[in-house]
Amino acid sequence: MKRLGIAAVLLLLTVTTCLQAAAAEKGLRPDDYVAVIGDSITEQRLYSMFIEDYLLMCKPVAGLRVTQFGWGGETAPGFAGRMANDMLRFQATVATTCFGMNDGGYSPMDPAKEQRYRDGQKSIVAQLKKAGVRLIVVGSPSCVDADTFAGHNPKQATMYNKTLAQLRDVAKSVAHEEGVVYADVFDPMMEVMTKAKAKYGKDYHVAGPDGVHPDCNGHLVMAYAFLKALGCDGNIGTVTVDLAGNKAEATEGHKVLSCKDGQVEIESAKYPFCFYGDPAQPSATRGVIEFFPFNDDLNRFQLVVTNLGADKAKVTWGKATKEFTAAQLAKGINLAAEFLDNPFAEPFRKVQEQIRRQQEMEVGLIKTLIHDLPGYKSALPGEEKTLERFATALVERDREARNASAAAVTPVQHTIKIEAVK
Repeated sequence: MKRLGIAAVLLLLTVTTCLQAAAAEKGLRPDDYVAVIGDSITEQRLYSMFIEDYLLMCKPVAGLRVTQFGWGGETAPGFAGRMANDMLRFQATVATTCFGMNDGGYSPMDPAKEQRYRDGQKSIVAQLKKAGVRLIVVGSPSCVDADTFAGHNPKQATMYNKTLAQLRDVAKSVAHEEGVVYADVFDPMMEVMTKAKAKYGKDYHVAGPDGVHPDCNGHLVMAYAFLKALGCDGNIGTVTVDLAGNKAEATEGHKVLSCKDGQVEIESAKYPFCFYGDPAQPSATRGVIEFFPFNDDLNRFQLVVTNLGADKAKVTWGKATKEFTAAQLAKGINLAAEFLDNPFAEPFRKVQEQIRRQQEMEVGLIKTLIHDLPGYKSALPGEEKTLERFATALVERDREARNASAAAVTPVQHTIKIEAVK
């Protein structure tokens, strides 16, 4: 029994070590290049933009870059058939996929449909692996809106969400069989949709006014699912202030410039994720965060205050002031969640606009110029090398645009003011 116990412990340690190594292998690495792949929902350039926002500004690791490869009307087998020309030449190291909305045919599931989707997903994963893509995330399809889908037909929405749930299960099984990462997009969207409609009413769509293409609210949920699958831990940074000692320190990505009389000046290279708009509108990101743990899981910019010398204090960050107890401050408050209007809001918006322009440019570059290369080669025999040089120049053009987006992220200087309330 004693020998068996030792053997069991050793086996457990071995398994744990292997699992930890596998988890580390499946996380983002410095200088990774992420391809965000999908159908017209990806081509909306919203969840892909939020992903790039996060990876460039929140910086889970350094040097990340992103390209979106959305294509309206696409299916898993459709992309599998064109990805060698249209995507693999970019040489991404990480890829996320999101197919299924069109694969379901907007009708009930049948065995042939399920098999086509499975085969398409397996082909995509196989080609990505062969091309050397290190981290592959197979995403489930999103859901359709319970009220706006099919001309505001809840019965049709229930039918098609059943189909999409079955495709979700196929995506999950393919990821498991292929040893890659799975991102559940469907279930979080369904859960958020139920909660949000309970508060804001049926007109508050989470999967878009047409029931298929989400607005910013639904896309933020999609981005959350993929960022979690990519292994982002949500640690933006921590600023610790000792009021009695009149000193402060900050974690990596943030530098304390001065600390005097409860006023701390900081320079931050890492941004917290920022939210905008009227909370009651689907076009806003600000309201939907109430219904899922984006800030808790992905957006923690902590302020810890020790030796306050009072029961509570006022904290001012930017133009906003809020009051907290000494216990709350000693434990740490999440500035990103408590202060939605903060000093990063405008810098974040400016970078986001640069990313928006980059991803808009990528649509034409990929869907027209690069996609049409095989046709040019057929029409111009003997010019293959010239056309490949042209393709290389297009990929380089996208690299320059990605780098311009990253260069737009510059350090932000900001001040946190802490005033004890006697």
